[in-house]
Amino acid sequence: MNISLLQNKNIFSNSLLISLLGFLVICFFLIFGRKFKLAVQLERFGLPIAVISGIVGISIGPYGLINILSEETTNVWSNFPTPLLSLVFATLMMGRPIPNINGLIRPIVNQFLLALSLGFGQFFVGGLVVKYLLSPSMETNPLMGCLIEVGFEGGHGAASIIGESFNRLGFSDGLDLGLAMATMGLLSSSLLGSVFIFIGRNLGISDRQEIVDNKNNENLNLKIGIFSDLRILLINLGFVGLAISFGVLILKLLRYVSNYFGEFSKEVILSLPVFPLILIGSLLIRYTLEKTNNTKFISNLLQREIGILSTDLLIFTAMASLDIATVFDNWRLILVLTIFGLTWNLICISYFACFIFEKYWFERSLIEFGNSTGVVASGLLLLRLADPKNISKTLPIFTSKQLFAQLILSGGFFTVIAPLMISKIGLDYWTEICASITLFIIFAAFLFNKKISTTYQ
Repeated sequence: MNISLLQNKNIFSNSLLISLLGFLVICFFLIFGRKFKLAVQLERFGLPIAVISGIVGISIGPYGLINILSEETTNVWSNFPTPLLSLVFATLMMGRPIPNINGLIRPIVNQFLLALSLGFGQFFVGGLVVKYLLSPSMETNPLMGCLIEVGFEGGHGAASIIGESFNRLGFSDGLDLGLAMATMGLLSSSLLGSVFIFIGRNLGISDRQEIVDNKNNENLNLKIGIFSDLRILLINLGFVGLAISFGVLILKLLRYVSNYFGEFSKEVILSLPVFPLILIGSLLIRYTLEKTNNTKFISNLLQREIGILSTDLLIFTAMASLDIATVFDNWRLILVLTIFGLTWNLICISYFACFIFEKYWFERSLIEFGNSTGVVASGLLLLRLADPKNISKTLPIFTSKQLFAQLILSGGFFTVIAPLMISKIGLDYWTEICASITLFIIFAAFLFNKKISTTYQ
């Protein structure tokens, strides 16, 4: 039967209903699919089920090999990454005890310096690519120098918000290109990250059997924790909603106050995403519960599972709703930016892995690769595959670092002001500023660790 005829039937006329039903089916599939032996075996090879689902989503989308899903359906899904990423940030700090940073200050500082090097370096590399490598026939706009950082570090949420700034500054294609870069970063992070995990396990860096053992334990705990007490589930969802509400309210308050500021300050505040503020809300809720001895209301397992499911759904919806036509129309531009963005990420992370990080350099480099290429959700996914029991203590180091780094890059202050600065001072000066900051951070990381090492000798 012709699929296009089916879509003309009344039952398929409501694209919103189809989108929601399809989303629920995928949600069910991701929840229970991860428990099957085949899914466990695939994760042992570093290939998460969310990526497989996303590839299937692309294949059956309006631009795929089999056009089962209509364009209206995937357009609805294209709006899901932002709320899903909000869920990831809401559970990031709430689902685990606030880390005791005693003995972790040096690792946190190093992780923070790596994040800054990656972000400012992406601005630097993007500026060089736009100025010297992209041909005039591509109708290059100086604001394209932001696309690597906005797409890779910021992801779909930041690309959607910064896309509004692009439009106001006369770069009408910025939104579509930013979303395309975000999806390419997510694809690169998932696929390359899977390769790195596979190589790491074969070299003995990561314990492959550990994943199977952890999966069995998680399945048992999940069965006991979630399904035996619906009340705890609702309470935990309520805390997640409270953290998101905190971020939304603070953002609205900032935007209201911005009316009393100058035009530039107002433009910056209006372009701020909500994710850093949600992260702060998540931390404040966890801190309050710990200080009042009420952490019994929080299920660490449930919070983690909500974050994992949101991560998987984010990857699926972002991949399934990819506008292949936009990618094909600008394939040379996107390919060049993606290659140079990935190259910089790998060079910078390799430097820190070899000269800065000491213990557990693989896990700490891997999560930052995922974060700097496919946003925080992708980094958490890769760490979950490489170190499911958090033996390396990378997760508390990363989350502590993220509290500061998220306010600066990945949709933070500098991500927001980048288009505005380029429009005011030009791409050349902006690129030089980012190059200076990047080199200073890399040099500072070397001196910081050299000084620390000398002190303990």
